[in-house]
Amino acid sequence: MIGLRFRKKLQAASGVITLTVEQEIAPHQLIAITGPSGSGKTTLLRLLAGLSKPESGFLRFGEEVWLDTERKVFVPPQKRSIGMVFQEYALFPHLRVGANLRYALQKGGDTKIIKELIDIMELGQLVDRFPRQLSGGQQQRVALARALVRQPKLLLLDEPLSALDTDLRQRLQDYMLRVHHQYGLTTLLVTHDFSEISKMAEIVWRLEEGEITYAGPPANLERPRNWAETTLVGTVVRCQSLPGGVLLTVHLPSGQLIQIPYLGKIPPGPGEKIPVAIGGPGRVDVGR
Repeated sequence: MIGLRFRKKLQAASGVITLTVEQEIAPHQLIAITGPSGSGKTTLLRLLAGLSKPESGFLRFGEEVWLDTERKVFVPPQKRSIGMVFQEYALFPHLRVGANLRYALQKGGDTKIIKELIDIMELGQLVDRFPRQLSGGQQQRVALARALVRQPKLLLLDEPLSALDTDLRQRLQDYMLRVHHQYGLTTLLVTHDFSEISKMAEIVWRLEEGEITYAGPPANLERPRNWAETTLVGTVVRCQSLPGGVLLTVHLPSGQLIQIPYLGKIPPGPGEKIPVAIGGPGRVDVGR
């Protein structure tokens, strides 16, 4: 069982908010974390990983206490049994696929796990290639395999599939479910994609303004009318001034160019990557 209690101030688009989370996670659960951009989803993963520290908090994984601010206990990230996968694949560009996986292995670790993951993730034809020679989906499979080389107990996924097209995203979801069950992981997945939540998660947490407003089965989650069916990461190509805001031209992974009104105070600039939520026909929303 994982017990967590965090309190941390964050700078959001609406101003300063306080991330306040107190939950328990049963072993081997797959939990989806969703909610508006800026609500604290990525920060929550970083707190679990030890990449960020709360003003106050407590984190217990089984019998191990990883964080206790009252007793000044803090276990650093490298000593926590975690694997992490982000939107950015973060592979070493100068190392081939096989070397990327071996780099993640603990000193003296059994290389059997690498061979096993190459088989599970179907990477056999790719082990001698450099990351630049791989497609986005192939790089993501390597990133997932690398996160599992150390056989973590906790897997943290921060929108790892958002930059992929729908077909590829669905195939990668299957890989993730397979390794989640095969290795008996406890997995937390940040996603804006409702179809992804429905397919993968046993429990979903909805974060709003730093607070969990729903924690339960996906089927019982009240779905806002404007909730996206899927979210992709697009690249801003052009910003055109409009009364009260700007019109963004955004390049999607599929190659499609779309235009989206942005009414926020600080618009993204050309070249910046932003999440684009695709809802019903003709509906798109943009968040940061």
